[in-house]
Amino acid sequence: MLDQPMQDLIAAFPLGFVASVTPDGAPAVSPKGTFVVLDPVTIAFADIRSPGTRRNLAADPRVEVNFIDPFARKAVRVTGQAVIHPKGSDRFAALLPRWIDQFGDLARRIGALVEIRVTKAALIWTPPYDDGATEDAMIAHYKTRFAKVYP
Repeated sequence: MLDQPMQDLIAAFPLGFVASVTPDGAPAVSPKGTFVVLDPVTIAFADIRSPGTRRNLAADPRVEVNFIDPFARKAVRVTGQAVIHPKGSDRFAALLPRWIDQFGDLARRIGALVEIRVTKAALIWTPPYDDGATEDAMIAHYKTRFAKVYP
Protein backbone atom coordinates (compact mmCIF):
# COMPACT_ATOMS: atom_id res chain seq x y z
CA MET A 1 0.00 0.00 0.00
CA LEU A 2 2.75 2.50 0.97
CA ASP A 3 5.32 2.27 -1.81
CA GLN A 4 8.97 3.20 -1.19
CA PRO A 5 8.67 6.89 -2.22
CA MET A 6 5.73 7.27 0.19
CA GLN A 7 7.63 5.57 3.01
CA ASP A 8 10.67 7.75 2.31
CA LEU A 9 8.61 10.96 2.47
CA ILE A 10 7.04 9.94 5.79
CA ALA A 11 10.45 8.99 7.23
CA ALA A 12 11.96 12.32 6.17
CA PHE A 13 8.94 14.39 7.29
CA PRO A 14 7.28 12.45 10.18
CA LEU A 15 4.91 15.31 11.00
CA GLY A 16 1.48 14.01 10.02
CA PHE A 17 -1.73 16.02 10.13
CA VAL A 18 -4.26 13.60 11.62
CA ALA A 19 -7.92 14.05 10.71
CA SER A 20 -10.39 12.38 13.03
CA VAL A 21 -14.09 12.77 13.76
CA THR A 22 -15.38 14.31 17.00
CA PRO A 23 -18.26 12.68 18.91
CA ASP A 24 -20.66 15.26 17.44
CA GLY A 25 -19.52 14.42 13.89
CA ALA A 26 -17.29 17.44 13.27
CA PRO A 27 -13.90 17.08 11.60
CA ALA A 28 -10.80 17.57 13.76
CA VAL A 29 -7.23 17.95 12.50
CA SER A 30 -4.20 17.78 14.76
CA PRO A 31 -0.47 17.61 13.92
CA LYS A 32 1.50 14.66 15.29
CA GLY A 33 5.28 14.80 14.86
CA THR A 34 6.13 11.27 15.95
CA PHE A 35 5.10 9.07 13.03
CA VAL A 36 6.94 5.87 12.18
CA VAL A 37 6.35 3.58 9.20
CA LEU A 38 6.07 0.08 10.66
CA ASP A 39 5.60 -1.70 7.32
CA PRO A 40 3.99 -0.99 3.92
CA VAL A 41 0.48 -1.23 5.41
CA THR A 42 0.99 0.17 8.90
CA ILE A 43 2.03 3.55 10.30
CA ALA A 44 1.87 4.71 13.91
CA PHE A 45 2.33 7.78 16.06
CA ALA A 46 3.07 8.37 19.72
CA ASP A 47 0.36 9.94 21.86
CA ILE A 48 2.26 12.37 24.04
CA ARG A 49 -0.25 15.20 24.36
CA SER A 50 -3.25 14.20 22.27
CA PRO A 51 -6.29 13.70 24.50
CA GLY A 52 -8.76 14.98 21.89
CA THR A 53 -7.38 12.88 19.04
CA ARG A 54 -7.19 9.83 21.25
CA ARG A 55 -10.78 10.32 22.45
CA ASN A 56 -12.00 10.79 18.87
CA LEU A 57 -10.21 7.67 17.61
CA ALA A 58 -11.44 5.58 20.53
CA ALA A 59 -15.02 6.46 19.55
CA ASP A 60 -14.50 6.30 15.76
CA PRO A 61 -11.28 4.68 14.50
CA ARG A 62 -11.56 6.10 10.98
CA VAL A 63 -8.62 8.37 10.28
CA GLU A 64 -6.86 10.20 7.50
CA VAL A 65 -3.30 11.52 7.74
CA ASN A 66 -1.46 13.90 5.44
CA PHE A 67 2.35 14.16 5.32
CA ILE A 68 3.95 17.04 3.41
CA ASP A 69 7.41 17.60 1.93
CA PRO A 70 7.35 21.43 1.95
CA PHE A 71 10.32 21.71 -0.41
CA ALA A 72 9.39 19.21 -3.13
CA ARG A 73 5.72 20.20 -2.66
CA LYS A 74 4.61 16.58 -2.59
CA ALA A 75 2.47 14.81 -0.01
CA VAL A 76 1.23 11.40 1.05
CA ARG A 77 -2.42 11.01 2.02
CA VAL A 78 -3.16 7.92 4.10
CA THR A 79 -6.60 6.60 5.01
CA GLY A 80 -7.03 3.86 7.58
CA GLN A 81 -8.30 2.50 10.85
CA ALA A 82 -6.63 3.36 14.16
CA VAL A 83 -6.00 1.11 17.14
CA ILE A 84 -4.78 2.64 20.41
CA HIS A 85 -2.19 0.71 22.42
CA PRO A 86 -1.95 2.20 25.94
CA LYS A 87 1.25 2.23 27.95
CA GLY A 88 1.53 -1.09 29.76
CA SER A 89 -0.03 -3.18 26.96
CA ASP A 90 1.98 -5.91 25.23
CA ARG A 91 1.76 -4.21 21.83
CA PHE A 92 2.95 -0.90 23.34
CA ALA A 93 5.99 -2.67 24.81
CA ALA A 94 6.74 -4.40 21.50
CA LEU A 95 6.55 -1.15 19.49
CA LEU A 96 8.15 1.31 21.92
CA PRO A 97 11.80 0.57 20.94
CA ARG A 98 11.13 2.11 17.50
CA TRP A 99 10.28 5.45 19.16
CA ILE A 100 13.20 5.22 21.60
CA ASP A 101 15.55 4.72 18.63
CA GLN A 102 14.08 7.58 16.61
CA PHE A 103 13.01 10.12 19.25
CA GLY A 104 15.27 9.41 22.24
CA ASP A 105 14.23 11.00 25.54
CA LEU A 106 10.90 12.19 24.10
CA ALA A 107 9.81 8.52 24.12
CA ARG A 108 9.64 8.62 27.95
CA ARG A 109 6.58 10.89 27.66
CA ILE A 110 4.54 8.55 25.44
CA GLY A 111 1.21 7.55 26.98
CA ALA A 112 -0.02 5.38 24.11
CA LEU A 113 0.93 4.35 20.60
CA VAL A 114 -1.67 4.73 17.90
CA GLU A 115 -1.28 2.17 15.12
CA ILE A 116 -3.00 2.89 11.80
CA ARG A 117 -3.77 0.08 9.38
CA VAL A 118 -3.60 1.68 5.93
CA THR A 119 -6.61 1.04 3.70
CA LYS A 120 -5.71 3.60 1.03
CA ALA A 121 -2.66 5.72 0.23
CA ALA A 122 -1.91 8.26 -2.48
CA LEU A 123 1.04 10.40 -3.46
CA ILE A 124 -0.17 13.89 -4.32
CA TRP A 125 1.71 16.88 -5.69
CA THR A 126 1.33 20.55 -6.45
CA PRO A 127 -0.06 21.71 -9.85
CA PRO A 128 3.27 23.09 -11.20
CA TYR A 129 4.33 19.45 -11.75
CA ASP A 130 1.43 19.18 -14.22
CA ASP A 131 3.00 22.07 -16.13
CA GLY A 132 6.45 20.46 -16.35
CA ALA A 133 8.13 21.64 -13.15
CA THR A 134 10.86 19.31 -11.92
CA GLU A 135 11.39 18.21 -8.36
CA ASP A 136 14.87 19.80 -8.37
CA ALA A 137 13.40 23.13 -9.49
CA MET A 138 10.66 22.99 -6.85
CA ILE A 139 13.17 22.21 -4.09
CA ALA A 140 15.49 25.04 -5.18
CA HIS A 141 12.58 27.49 -5.32
CA TYR A 142 11.24 26.58 -1.87
CA LYS A 143 14.69 26.51 -0.27
CA THR A 144 15.01 30.14 -1.38
CA ARG A 145 11.54 31.02 -0.07
CA PHE A 146 12.12 29.33 3.29
CA ALA A 147 15.52 31.04 3.60
CA LYS A 148 13.72 34.39 3.40
CA VAL A 149 11.33 33.34 6.17
CA TYR A 150 14.11 31.85 8.34
CA PRO A 151 17.34 33.69 7.41
